[in-house]
Amino acid sequence: MLDFCRRTLSGKPQGDNQQQPVAAKSAAAAAPIAQASASSILPPMQVITRGEHSVSRRDISPSALKVLYRLNDAGFEAYLVGGCIRDLLLGLKPKDFDVVTNAHPDQVKQVFRNCRLIGRRFRLAHVVFGREIIEVATFRGHHSGADDQEDTAPKLKTASLSDHGQILRDNVYGTIEEDAERRDFTINALYYSVKDFAIYDFANGMRDIAARRIELIGDADVRYREDPVRMLRAIRFATKLNMEIAPDALTPISQLAVLLKNIPAPRLFDELVKMLLAGKAFDNFMLLRDTRILKQLMPQLDKIIKQEPEGKAFSLVTRALQDTDQRVAVDKPVTPAFIFAAMLWYPVELRSQTLLIESGLNEIDALNIAMTEVLDDIQRTIAIPKRFSLTMRDIWALQYRLTKRGGRRAFKMLEQTKFRGAFDFLQLRAEAEGGSLTELASWWQQFQFADDAEKLELINSLGREAHDRPKRRRNNYKRKRSSTPDA
Repeated sequence: MLDFCRRTLSGKPQGDNQQQPVAAKSAAAAAPIAQASASSILPPMQVITRGEHSVSRRDISPSALKVLYRLNDAGFEAYLVGGCIRDLLLGLKPKDFDVVTNAHPDQVKQVFRNCRLIGRRFRLAHVVFGREIIEVATFRGHHSGADDQEDTAPKLKTASLSDHGQILRDNVYGTIEEDAERRDFTINALYYSVKDFAIYDFANGMRDIAARRIELIGDADVRYREDPVRMLRAIRFATKLNMEIAPDALTPISQLAVLLKNIPAPRLFDELVKMLLAGKAFDNFMLLRDTRILKQLMPQLDKIIKQEPEGKAFSLVTRALQDTDQRVAVDKPVTPAFIFAAMLWYPVELRSQTLLIESGLNEIDALNIAMTEVLDDIQRTIAIPKRFSLTMRDIWALQYRLTKRGGRRAFKMLEQTKFRGAFDFLQLRAEAEGGSLTELASWWQQFQFADDAEKLELINSLGREAHDRPKRRRNNYKRKRSSTPDA
């Protein structure tokens, strides 16, 4: 604050964009908003004044407001943008608040001491307020710098595209109108200003919110190629907001889904977690299947479901997803490990059975090899962290052990830390398959809540299995004969 006052009173410029006084800068700031480029793909910009919308500062994070006011006081433009404005207009509580500005990341860092810069593909500033992080991005611009000044174009218009049209590096800065053109969906091209408390709508986002429609900005083929993850975002927004994907945005997904293979595996895992743990997992899965995205992300599961569209694999996965949605609705804990375990169980089981037939391995070894192969294969597309993949292996391995209930084995099973997850998984399998699994799940349901006497009775009721014991390995050696003669 002292440094800011010193610079303001001395009249020194504050960064590359501060060559004119703050008052003049503020007056010029409205120019990009008031004028639309003749070559713009956007419709005429609309200004929704304070009395015409429902967004209130009472519903905005105090930390986000602090960032907006301080950037404005430093002579920069700053707006709340995207999902937070969309959610507030829909009466939802935003998960986070994002800020966009004409200040470059280094300039944002000069204004905020509690700031750190992140990102390679696009440089961002994170302003940290305790556990809350306000993400500040610079206005994004177009990739071609033909109209830019020679001294700024090489420095600011640095972008890199792949052969498929995917943006690999995107540190391209521009105006607020260019930034709006670079947004993915019309409902995300909404900007809120604390100067006049108005919302600036650059792409008819207000209209599409009222129509409950997910509409892309620009040509769908180009936008999906720039960032194939937009296909996943379109599905997630449609289910989260109870909206429909516009035909122009929905139709190309089936053909372009293959581009998701070019996305880094860790990023795909993060996007899938957002889709599967937000209370709309079942709806998202059905759209992933219908748009052929599932084939690209989990080809083994997709193949099994295509062979039996309403079979046990489909039943297990959908039941697991519906159960997850119910737990999210009542604020119970959920984990990606359980969902991915359900999605990949039948590929593991199928591979295990193949190994039993082809190689003659025992059940445990075949299951262990199958688990390793399936997890190694999925890691090429979706980088499931080790803390989750280890839990998945435990749940799968315990499915075999749950069938062995004789002697003390049932008591030892209850001591397993992953017993509850494995039992819940067994119950879902029983609902999906029926048959002997139903009896097995019912037995374990009674056993875990019975007293000691009832537990022994349940074990004895198994008959011969209760007395089965693992065969001890016999040492195959000959006794050494004594070298001394018998007495």
